[in-house]
Amino acid sequence: MTSPCKRAERSPGRHDLVFVSPAGWCAMLEARGDLATDPLLACWPKMRWPTIRRRALPGEASGLALGLPLPPSAGKKRISLLVDINHVASVARPPLLRQARAYAPRSWWPTLDRLDALTLRHAVEARVFGSLAWQSLTGLDYVTDRSDLDVLFEFQGEADIDRFVADVAAIETGAPMRLDGELMGADGAAVNWREFHGGASELLVKRIESVVLIGRHQFVSGAMGS
Repeated sequence: MTSPCKRAERSPGRHDLVFVSPAGWCAMLEARGDLATDPLLACWPKMRWPTIRRRALPGEASGLALGLPLPPSAGKKRISLLVDINHVASVARPPLLRQARAYAPRSWWPTLDRLDALTLRHAVEARVFGSLAWQSLTGLDYVTDRSDLDVLFEFQGEADIDRFVADVAAIETGAPMRLDGELMGADGAAVNWREFHGGASELLVKRIESVVLIGRHQFVSGAMGS
């Protein structure tokens, strides 16, 4: 489902999956006494399931900031963790949309297929995060009747972003779920696709280290790698 790379190859970025060594898990759980008796978290390292890279909170000066959302059956708790970078075993990008399809409700499949065909036409790579990603990674029940489909649209080169998001909006009109997600440029900056589609001259751009407002043309330039 994912293709982990060795830790030394690159630093984890937004939405990246981070696989922690057994020693790292022991250290993380020892630092969080409130999690020590959680039976699902006790299974996480045994199953070799990942965590996800998140933005550090104020005061988190040391360690790599990680997150772990639990499924609805476990209260949908969002766990914040810190790990020493030396305990990162590997890093992977989120699952590809087409790979996660088998784990989605069947009623979602036509929409996923339309999105997959759209991204192929526009030379965009589509990955999933959120409930569908975690369901595909763990096999646990994350997707509910109220779940959104969270998609990360990654631009690898020249593309007509305005045309692309207009096509995404058209697909959503017939979708059984809300389409949420981001457009991520070649420089790693990302914006909400719906905000971009709204035509705002300034966009809220998210990076692993910051959230800032930048001009629309500046984002497009970065997305195209120019």
